[in-house]
Amino acid sequence: MGVQSINTNVSAMLALQYLNASQAELRSAEQRIATGQKVATAKDNGAIFAIATTQRASSRALDAVRESLQRSQSVVDVSAASGEIISDLLIQMKEKALAAADAQLNTSSRAAMNADFVALRDQITKAVNNGGFNGANLIKAGAPDVAALADESGKSLLTVQAQDLSLNGGNVTVTATTSVSTVTLAAAALTLVNASLQNVSLALARLGTGGRALSTHLVFVNKLQDAIDAGIGNIVDADLAKESARIQALQTKQQLGFQALSIANQGPAQLMSLFR
Repeated sequence: MGVQSINTNVSAMLALQYLNASQAELRSAEQRIATGQKVATAKDNGAIFAIATTQRASSRALDAVRESLQRSQSVVDVSAASGEIISDLLIQMKEKALAAADAQLNTSSRAAMNADFVALRDQITKAVNNGGFNGANLIKAGAPDVAALADESGKSLLTVQAQDLSLNGGNVTVTATTSVSTVTLAAAALTLVNASLQNVSLALARLGTGGRALSTHLVFVNKLQDAIDAGIGNIVDADLAKESARIQALQTKQQLGFQALSIANQGPAQLMSLFR
């Protein structure tokens, strides 16, 4: 039997130490359950917290990259849709120009044919002007290229070249004064329309390729961001099932600690029995 003392109760001191340790572990486990993280602050694990913070910054940066890609994709899609309308207009203009090249047309028929041709021609300008999104238009004359962010550094860009589809531009050789009011003018217009059709088809192909590149890279960025987020979770997220079981064990340990402390505190009182 150990020496009993009313001045120093070693048993109670030890019991209190174990009880405090159990309570600290219990608070830590409860915090993991509440936050869902085993490393919620730098105090939990400085090195892991620093790694997670860096990776969170990368994930947030990829949000900006994704938004840039989506915005650029919308610009390309709208411009390409307007380009397809222009292509359809040119097909109709070819039909009118070919019909107007017939020398046997009477004056009234030729005038009607020319009016239709001019109306279709002017619609090209409207289609070009409506081919923009958020202030960007890839098919207007002098339009700048679209350059989307490709990574978090901000230095790598994914560029889609502008395609001028305006009248008398780089692709549409039909001018704002082209008409089919005579056989000669109709023949000349037919040549311009044929060249324009070929050029617009190539321009649309380039826009389509650029849009597909943006879509492909957006899928890659989404997967990369998901992988980064999963990696962060692997190093900081708590195993809730494990922590729940741990809490039950610690609560039992805490109750036993209270009982042990109570028993240890009864030691000095036993000394009183020696004087009875």
